[in-house]
Amino acid sequence: MAQRLKVVSGDATPPVWAALREEAARAATSEPSLASLLHAAVLAHDDLGRALSYQLGRKLGDNELSAMTIREVCEDSICGKQLANVVEADLRAVFERDPACKGYLQPFLFFKGFQALQTHRIAHCLWTQGRETLAFHLQSRMSELFQVDIHPAARFGKGVFIDHGTGIVIGETAVIGDDVSMLHGVTLGGTGATRGDRHPKIGKGVLLGAGAKVLGPIEVGDYSKVASGSVVLKPVPAHCTVAGVPAKVVNVDAYSEPARSMDHTLAELADDYVI
Repeated sequence: MAQRLKVVSGDATPPVWAALREEAARAATSEPSLASLLHAAVLAHDDLGRALSYQLGRKLGDNELSAMTIREVCEDSICGKQLANVVEADLRAVFERDPACKGYLQPFLFFKGFQALQTHRIAHCLWTQGRETLAFHLQSRMSELFQVDIHPAARFGKGVFIDHGTGIVIGETAVIGDDVSMLHGVTLGGTGATRGDRHPKIGKGVLLGAGAKVLGPIEVGDYSKVASGSVVLKPVPAHCTVAGVPAKVVNVDAYSEPARSMDHTLAELADDYVI
């Protein structure tokens, strides 16, 4: 097998992995009916990467590819410690930004936004290795299971939070920066049948509200916010909030880190600032 995902930091146990194991152990004691699952999915593994590979295999396996085969694909395809740190950052982002999240175990086992994102990360790794058919298979399974459709070529930074996940569609040439948060129904799409670079580039720390549509090869600047239900057809400056159909700037430099605060409120329309 190729290099496996292993989360290590010197000889110390990573805080996320340690917390996840502790939560799983407590849950196994308090809910014996799930003890077998908790042991198989978390407690039987030495690191977050192997646990994640098992979990994705359990979820994605079907008649075409067994759970064991998917598990081996995950372990063989994850690109070393760098991706391990990305997965840990994603898990931490869910815990820190979702007020409904009680710990790391909940998203790891049950949140389809987190699981869909990790499935995409495996598919993207396969894509970069030239294994496009298998990458498309994982994309298809992701869409079937989680109602999230992300092209394997789309690029994601770390610490990304996908809340709920249902109805998210992200195109081939989209780029999503670090620490982005997005809710259900987000589309990062094109504006026609033209090939080449045709999808949005989302900056660092951006918040994409439920049902937001960003269309075309446009940039959404760092730490900006797209309000729920908006349709964005033009570039968005950094540190701005846009809303409406088509979207207009409604606030400037009001939120330092909207993706972390998850603040979806709107200020008064900034009439003197247009895009």
